[in-house]
Amino acid sequence: MLKVGITGGIGAGKSTVCRVFETLGIPVFYADDAAKFLMNTDAGLRQQLIQAFGEKTYDNKRLNRAWLARQVFGNPEKLAQLNALTHPAVIRYGEAWIDRQQTPYVLKEAALFFESGSYKSMDLMIGVSAPLPLRIRRTMQREHISEAQVLERVSKQMDDAAKMSRCDYVILNDDLHSVIDQVLDLHRELLGKAG
Repeated sequence: MLKVGITGGIGAGKSTVCRVFETLGIPVFYADDAAKFLMNTDAGLRQQLIQAFGEKTYDNKRLNRAWLARQVFGNPEKLAQLNALTHPAVIRYGEAWIDRQQTPYVLKEAALFFESGSYKSMDLMIGVSAPLPLRIRRTMQREHISEAQVLERVSKQMDDAAKMSRCDYVILNDDLHSVIDQVLDLHRELLGKAG
């Protein structure tokens, strides 16, 4: 089975592209969703997070996401610490998920593939790219945050051009090119590589 990573900056439209692949019967592992799930259900990770960030990390046994976000965003050391705790757990969980799949190829969606080093376990990488003004607008609408807050998050991510240059394929999600046509072409190519 071919393992394909899919990545891109905030607001690029990774989830939109993944949904098109899912309609074609390709399973997608969403790393952010898995991280949220594991932070609430993995007892070992939960204990590590409490030790690292304090009792307020959880409220009524549920991850206090808003509180934790305030602790780590704007603090590179704490963000690195959070990533160092969560990434290994998500990677292990993702590998077990991939082993259970029965399709010619699977997708693993994550924003921080190159930053975390997890791209090394993938056979191929797909990048999803969109112009920065469009990414900002999408993120502001989706998350109800200010432009400054979006730019703060963008500044913490790898430069989009550098990220795309490391990918085997790039899907343009710029509202000018058909995402569906690009995914269909890539799907055919990936099936050929997997077969």
